Amino acid sequence: MSELRVEEYVIPAARLGGKNPLPPLRPPASVHAEIKVDESVPEEARRYLGYGCDVGILPYRLQDDYDRQRQPRPLRVAVLENEWLRATFLLDLGGRLWSLIHKPTGRELLYRNPVFQPGNLAVRNAWLAGGVEWNFGIRGHTPFTCAPLFAARATSPHGAPILRLYEWERIRQAPYQLDFWLPDGSPFLFARVRLLNPHNREIPSYWWSNIAVTQREDVRVIVPADGAYNFSYAGKFARVAIPDGPGFDATYPTNAPRACDYFFDIPDGRRPWIAALDAEGRGLIQSSTERLRGRKLFVWGMGPGGQRWQEFLAEPGYAYCEIQAGVARTQYECFPMPPQSEISWVEVYGLMEADPAKVHGNDWQQARDAVDERLEAMLPDERVRAEWARVQPALEAPPDEILSRGSGWGALERLRRARAGETASFPKAIPFDDASLGEDQVPWLALLEEGALPAGDPGKTPGAWLVQDEWRALLDEAVTAGRGDHWLSWLHLGVMRYSTGEVEAARQAWERSLALAPSAWALRCLAVLAAHEKRAGDAADLWFQAHALAPECRPLAVECCQALIEAGRPAEALSLVDRFSPELRGHGRVRLLEARAALDAGELDRVESILLGGIEVPDMREGEVALSDLWYRLQERRIAAAEGVPIDDALKERVRRECPPPRQIDFRMAG
Repeated sequence: MSELRVEEYVIPAARLGGKNPLPPLRPPASVHAEIKVDESVPEEARRYLGYGCDVGILPYRLQDDYDRQRQPRPLRVAVLENEWLRATFLLDLGGRLWSLIHKPTGRELLYRNPVFQPGNLAVRNAWLAGGVEWNFGIRGHTPFTCAPLFAARATSPHGAPILRLYEWERIRQAPYQLDFWLPDGSPFLFARVRLLNPHNREIPSYWWSNIAVTQREDVRVIVPADGAYNFSYAGKFARVAIPDGPGFDATYPTNAPRACDYFFDIPDGRRPWIAALDAEGRGLIQSSTERLRGRKLFVWGMGPGGQRWQEFLAEPGYAYCEIQAGVARTQYECFPMPPQSEISWVEVYGLMEADPAKVHGNDWQQARDAVDERLEAMLPDERVRAEWARVQPALEAPPDEILSRGSGWGALERLRRARAGETASFPKAIPFDDASLGEDQVPWLALLEEGALPAGDPGKTPGAWLVQDEWRALLDEAVTAGRGDHWLSWLHLGVMRYSTGEVEAARQAWERSLALAPSAWALRCLAVLAAHEKRAGDAADLWFQAHALAPECRPLAVECCQALIEAGRPAEALSLVDRFSPELRGHGRVRLLEARAALDAGELDRVESILLGGIEVPDMREGEVALSDLWYRLQERRIAAAEGVPIDDALKERVRRECPPPRQIDFRMAG
């Protein structure tokens, strides 16, 4: 019999603190780089490129308050186990499938990170490497990757426990549901995924299951495709032949010189699957029903930057790559969900054992057939569908027990819809109960039930954001009627307006907020607006005023420093840094900004001291090369001064050839 239990899992873990209080405002008229598409990509594959991708991350707040000081910490996990497999899920970290152990052999089928170390790769910043990540709603790593989901227990018709995970996604304003179970005697973990559109309009949606597996020289990724769409960090989107189209055998991750993606072009009608198999032909296989058609390989590459990122997210010696599965063909697109619709599919995860001579032979078709035939023998597609049909009634039924709760936003939306007389849209399988309502929802619940947003203290952080049209209408109506006509209402109205590109209306709202009560939060919003309008000097002045009202707010201090540098005022930035508390000044991001300002101010020794002093920027962004760029600029200045030569293209090329950055600060993923 299979069992489900909740327990603690202790792991060396960095601290993950609270949410950034500043709204993540983006330019209203953002210019997005168009994907350069090669003529080798057929029209069908181009159809939805870019669709649904032009969204910000409001109403979510950033999760950038973490460090790199690891110590043993407990994580809450759910464990699903039968005689074949033990699956461990991180309940407070997006429900990530962290470990899948094949019990007869003791083999870990996934890449299980030896540490919990957030890095700046997700849409809200904090992200962790390892396991299987469930990405829903918007392009990129899910807003819930470092946040709790609802977890519940259900029971299959034959008595096997089902682990149910679900949440309300606030950008698409849509729920999703995942159910996991281990049939008795099954060497495969089953996962049913259900996505819903509760609206009377089409919405863009997104899903990718990102599966981390251990990367070694003997590991080969096998997939039923002879071509892939490839978009490297420095290249063009094109169709390449698999395995050798890129100029090397791309099915061996350690062959890749730099970071890149391969979106495999699996023919219509083929059973979709992907496997990562070692020299003995053993390893993880993931397969699904046809709705999850996309498959991808991501590699960090063997360059110094890719290797540095691997260490930065884990420990030396723990390399991984990712095999992924998605609804769309690529990750440069969303897919349309019709009004009041839902889609679902089943995924299976287990150990594949195929003939190693065929898996690693020179005949790619033979390698694919070896895995395909073995999969069909172990778990025929018909059996997957039969198991799904057998368990389906339980997947639609209410859970037996809620094991842990996610956010209160689904419950708040349920209450709003009920008060507005809207049709109920939440299936009974995923209850968003009142017990999930928390501090973030309290002021919005007051607006809903009492007709006004509470004022709050302008000296304290403003709380959670909402930009949904229906909530904006409620707040507009209240303020127009004279209910809650205070600084916080106008601050929120400004954020709501700016999120839809209403720049002047947002400006007026924030200025009204300031007139009612000075706050760092309204000043900061006006500073962002000024920066977006290319008024660097005004932006720096406004950020400086905002920082003065909230000097201990690290994100605000960082933004203020950056604004002074971009306004061409490095001396002021250095003076500001010198007045920071030791804790704030020692933060890696602040140290990086100090080095930038010092370089602009001509304090080259200060720059070198920082770059060679063991600097670590906890929230170094994927693709960010600020440290290596600073290194190159420092060397250019030194050589130019020593040799009396100008800093021209020739010198820059020479520096990049002769002065490689120290490994510790080299995060370059492209050549």
